Amino acid sequence: MFEFRDLFQWDRFITPTIIKSFYWLVIVLTVLFGISGIFSGLAAMAISPFGGFILVLSSIAGVIVGIVFSRFVAEFVLIVFRINEHLGAIRDQGGMR
Repeated sequence: MFEFRDLFQWDRFITPTIIKSFYWLVIVLTVLFGISGIFSGLAAMAISPFGGFILVLSSIAGVIVGIVFSRFVAEFVLIVFRINEHLGAIRDQGGMR
């Protein structure tokens, strides 16, 4: 976990610590929007059964794509920070010679 004083120092990044919270927030929002789309599709079935069915299927597909994409973005951010840490370690090893 990070401390309050870490916000004012640039020795340690706080993004890898918080990225998991943002990931779960995006997952919850994606699922809520998906549920909203499913209910809208079910309501639209009263007017147009085929159109409502397509809306339900696209909402389910949107939830799946949203979850996969948010995981991809979160892992990409974490990889960028890990690369930075590894490059710093390589730099420190080169400076000790």
